[in-house]
Amino acid sequence: NPFAGLVALLRAAWLSGKTRPLEYRVAQLEALGRFLEEKKQEILEAAALDVRKPPFEAELTEILLCKNELHEALNNLCQWMKDEPVERNMATRLDSAFIRKDPYGVVLIIGPWTCPVNLLLGPLIGAVAAGNCAVVKPSEMTKNIEKLMAEALPSYLDRDCFAVVTAGVQETSKLLENKFDYIFFTGSPSMGRMVMAAAAQHLTPVMLELGGKNPCYVSDTCDVRSVARRVAWGRFFNAGQTCVAPDYVLCTLEMQRKLLPALQKVITEFYGSNPRESSDFGRIVDEKEFQRLQMLLRSGRVAIGGQTDEKDLYIAPTVLVDVQPSDPIMQEIILGPILPIVIVASVDEAIDFINNRERPLALYVFSSDDKVVAQVLERTSSGGFCSNDTLMHLILTSLPFGGIGCSGLGKYHGKFTFDTFTHQRGCLHRNMGLEALNALRYPPYSQHRVGIVCAASGVKHKGSCTLL
Repeated sequence: NPFAGLVALLRAAWLSGKTRPLEYRVAQLEALGRFLEEKKQEILEAAALDVRKPPFEAELTEILLCKNELHEALNNLCQWMKDEPVERNMATRLDSAFIRKDPYGVVLIIGPWTCPVNLLLGPLIGAVAAGNCAVVKPSEMTKNIEKLMAEALPSYLDRDCFAVVTAGVQETSKLLENKFDYIFFTGSPSMGRMVMAAAAQHLTPVMLELGGKNPCYVSDTCDVRSVARRVAWGRFFNAGQTCVAPDYVLCTLEMQRKLLPALQKVITEFYGSNPRESSDFGRIVDEKEFQRLQMLLRSGRVAIGGQTDEKDLYIAPTVLVDVQPSDPIMQEIILGPILPIVIVASVDEAIDFINNRERPLALYVFSSDDKVVAQVLERTSSGGFCSNDTLMHLILTSLPFGGIGCSGLGKYHGKFTFDTFTHQRGCLHRNMGLEALNALRYPPYSQHRVGIVCAASGVKHKGSCTLL
């Protein structure tokens, strides 16, 4: 196996205990901070070369969000690492019971092409903070970011403990044959299944962030212009190539009539009369993705946009109407600048539509009526939820981020990333003295002793719980 030696080197470093001290973790996190600062311009240029990502979008998603994760970890790492005392019963009242925050060991992080810096370094920050060694594999689809990561990142980190590997699908399969102690994967559901199957060979725990068809319900009671601006920004950000973009709109026919001219106006405001000439609108990542998206454009009817240029990997900001649930565009994650609108008669029908499909990574609802928002939140299930906006729940390190069901497994961001890469080790430190207190549990047993031991070791029901 071409990666066996590398994994063995990192495992030896982890077993030496090198990554465990607070000072070491802080030093490596600060080195990641220097990488983001010193290579900022190169990151922006690489993102522009790969998908013509506008500098504003690249700085926000690739730089700022990474720095937020980094600063959150540096600000709180000392507290996160501390042993966490837990409650004791009568039998252990004189002992020490706590949760020790242990690193898993050698972890593998496989990043996607959608946000190739943030979705690689964000998990790495948590892995470093938790005291692990790590192999990171950037996406081969964003070639310039991949090259930058492979050539520049290792010079900032301890090479005994951290490595960057470049690999396509076949090489990644070989990489996954090695035993890792935790695998963090972001990508498609089909690749997620492959990763999970490989991890099962070693009983390795996994975190899977797989995206999903994120619904966006627009009620009849809302400010249409605000909805159009926020939905268009979320859908066409990075030319629609984000895993949390609103994947389709659910609304009444009456709302669609209002929303279409508002979306047309907003798209012109954002990108001009010809978005192809806008420096603020990106391109599709490669020819294969472009062709897939062109096939999806055959669903429904084009109401806005629809222009394409394969040579330039350009697809205009597009809105589709007359879309049926059985259409191809409703069967897979779009990851492109296409927004289908599906007609529903009511919020109840919208909720049924959402619940009859796989659970999404994000769910959006727009309404001026708080009862409608509460109804959608209470009666649906999704990885994350945001009302009256799109994407913005991502900027909070205090919120967990991750999927459920087919949209993923596990959660991260902020302390949740530290927890993801941490084994919470239950520990009980008992007193060697006072042996007479233990005599009740030893044979020969008696019914009298059972009552005393159960009373000392049991958890009592304290009464009912009231949700305020």
